[in-house]
Amino acid sequence: MKLLLDQNLSPNLVSQLEDVYPESKHVYEIGMGSSTDDEIWNFALEHNYTIVSKDSDFSDLSVLRGFPPKLIWIRLGNCATREISKLLRDASEQILAFHLHKDSGILMLY
Repeated sequence: MKLLLDQNLSPNLVSQLEDVYPESKHVYEIGMGSSTDDEIWNFALEHNYTIVSKDSDFSDLSVLRGFPPKLIWIRLGNCATREISKLLRDASEQILAFHLHKDSGILMLY
C-alpha cells in the first residue's frame, strides 16, 4: 500500500514510516508541493496512492467523487510530527484492513 502525504504533513514522515509503508511519497517529493487538491487527487487516483491528510477538503472530494483514491484523514489538530508518525504506525493493521476493504473510502484517525 502506497501513501501520498499531503502538504499539511511533514515530509519527514516518509523516512520515519518507510519500514511500514515503503512506497509512500510526500507531495513535495514528486514536485506537487504547491498543487491543488484536485491535482493531488488525480495523481493519487492515477498512481494508486492512498491520500493522507489533515485537510477536510479531501473528505469533501471523497464524498463528491467517491473513491478511489482512498483517504486517511488525520483528526489530531495541532501536534508534533512524531505524534502523527506514532498514530500511523499504531494504526498500521487498521490501515491495511481499510486498504483491503472495497466499500470504505475514508478512514479517520484520532
